[in-house]
Amino acid sequence: MSQNWEMLKKEFAQRIAEANNLQGIETIRVELLGKKGRIASIMSEMQNIAKEEKKNFGMAVNELKQTTEQLLKVRIAQLKEIEMQKKIAEDTIDITLPAAKLKYGTLHPLTIVQREIEDIFIGMGYAIETGPEVELDYYNFEKANIPADHPARDMQDTFYVDNNRLLRTQTTAIQMRVLEKEHDHLPIKVICPGKVYRKDDDDATHSHQFVQIEGLVVGENITMADLKGTLELLARSMFGKDREIRLRQSYFPFTEPSLEIDVSCHICGGKGCPTCKQTGWIEILGAGMVHPHVLEMAGIDSEKYSGFALGVGVERVAMLKYGIDDIRNFYSNNIEFLDNYKRFE
Repeated sequence: MSQNWEMLKKEFAQRIAEANNLQGIETIRVELLGKKGRIASIMSEMQNIAKEEKKNFGMAVNELKQTTEQLLKVRIAQLKEIEMQKKIAEDTIDITLPAAKLKYGTLHPLTIVQREIEDIFIGMGYAIETGPEVELDYYNFEKANIPADHPARDMQDTFYVDNNRLLRTQTTAIQMRVLEKEHDHLPIKVICPGKVYRKDDDDATHSHQFVQIEGLVVGENITMADLKGTLELLARSMFGKDREIRLRQSYFPFTEPSLEIDVSCHICGGKGCPTCKQTGWIEILGAGMVHPHVLEMAGIDSEKYSGFALGVGVERVAMLKYGIDDIRNFYSNNIEFLDNYKRFE
């Protein structure tokens, strides 16, 4: 059986050229090159060709196939370009339209306040020290001068992992590690930020986890006057330059004497309001002079050296600073609540 190969080439070329979209060209490709297509049908005629003509017949079929494939390739590229240009024309951007407002994240208010406090202390020459959240009883209690029968060791207050390990209840544990490590490299001047954990029932003002920042200074001739000056600078930096502080006697096992520190209310200026419960003062932190026994346990001569320590709760400062009335808001992952603090970054 003979074929007019040139006529077939012209017919296939005309069919391909007539395709005006990608869907149409695919239909033609299957019609010509598919398993049941025209070229496959022509190739099946090989069995009816005389032996001496089979070689030339096969070569002619292959040439037809290659020519068809090349024509399809070119036409597909042309149709893709046409469709791309059409899409570009239809998708013209109106540059006069207002831009879409992009949502972006914000620092957590606790992170904002923690960094602000850290910056204040760094400006006074303090270094930042951190420590493990799963702490040894030895550093959390014993080295902090908290005896075995002290209420703070009660299982109702502390999350114990085993007899020797616990979730730290105070960042004082970091201070104890610093005293042990640096007792031969005085003076010491550090702050110790981190999460702490206690078995409190969560409510508007209490949480089973919160963030503390404790400060520690140890050196020669460190006095209560140094502590008072540091506390005044901290209070005025956080709440305003007109703030005053009030020192009240208190008790902590690792300091002697121990103090509770109040700051004059930044809402009413000390006149009395609901925020300060009409007293004009707000309690913000605890502090005191480092207990001599704590220094001695760290291998520091308490006759030659002295120091002070202070501890502030980041949540409490944030609540006072931003007027937040429920500590649970900090851990709610409420995007609307967090969005309020973009302006404070």
